[in-house]
Amino acid sequence: MAVWVSLLALPTMATAQEGPQLNLQRVELSAGMHRIDAQVALAPQERQTGLMHRKEMPQHEGMLFVFEQPSQQCFWMKNTLLPLTAAFVADDGTIVNLEDMKPQTLDSHCSAKPVRYVLEMNQGWFAKKGIKAGTKLGGTPFSRK
Repeated sequence: MAVWVSLLALPTMATAQEGPQLNLQRVELSAGMHRIDAQVALAPQERQTGLMHRKEMPQHEGMLFVFEQPSQQCFWMKNTLLPLTAAFVADDGTIVNLEDMKPQTLDSHCSAKPVRYVLEMNQGWFAKKGIKAGTKLGGTPFSRK
């Protein structure tokens, strides 16, 4: 009986996404006077797909990954075509550390301490704006107590 139930469940299992996810909920964030239009990757499948398969992304856009609880977060760039920088962000919006990531690599890029948020932007965006570890981001996710 258990085998029959397992076989019935197979067709409904989620499959890996082949194209970019472009229709996620968005949130407006700020870094000083700079505005960021961020897609929000909240569900496990959304976080797993992230910015994979994207061929371009406007300079003021990014993706905010939201996890259930603070933990050491590690990211890689499998199937990701754009060079990105990951900002590992504490609950209060403070950037803990920044990591530049090369496209289509399996190198692991991790937070320096447990965080709940990771913001990916085009590589060089943070540097061009003078945004470093210790900078505080603003926006709805970071104003919750």
